[in-house]
Amino acid sequence: MIHRRIVARAVTVAAAALLTLGVSGGAYAQQSNGVTGGSTTDDTSAGNANGGGLPQVQQQGDVSFTSGGVGLDESKALLAAQSQWPLSLRFTGPGSDYLSDVKVKILDAHGGSVLDTTSRGPYMLVKLRPGRYTVHAAYKESDQTKPVTIPAKGTAKASFYWGSQ
Repeated sequence: MIHRRIVARAVTVAAAALLTLGVSGGAYAQQSNGVTGGSTTDDTSAGNANGGGLPQVQQQGDVSFTSGGVGLDESKALLAAQSQWPLSLRFTGPGSDYLSDVKVKILDAHGGSVLDTTSRGPYMLVKLRPGRYTVHAAYKESDQTKPVTIPAKGTAKASFYWGSQ
């Protein structure tokens, strides 16, 4: 009887140790690579805590952003979330084709870069502070620039269209 209790206790201690190692190992594997919330080279939304099909939210400095919309679930989620994001961007091509891999650079009123990334799909949502910004969007060899003003309350939208390339 004593022997069984010792064995049971040893099994319990071993299981607890393995669980602790597994949790801390997982935390180690999730260490940041400089981009909070995923990397711009990660094409999946695995581990996405946003729910509802919204792509992974990322961070550059104090600017949060997400982009995507290639699949129907992501498109619906991004469109539904637009009202909670100060800036919504849309990228389309000939025949209203949705575009991805659009290089996006947003500058503040003083010309300082606040976001420099590549869109993973036709929609990009950006959390910016109220103010005036310039959005540069480049697709293939063509660059477009649009001024946007983020209001203290409400949202701003900008659409970029590229004709036949």
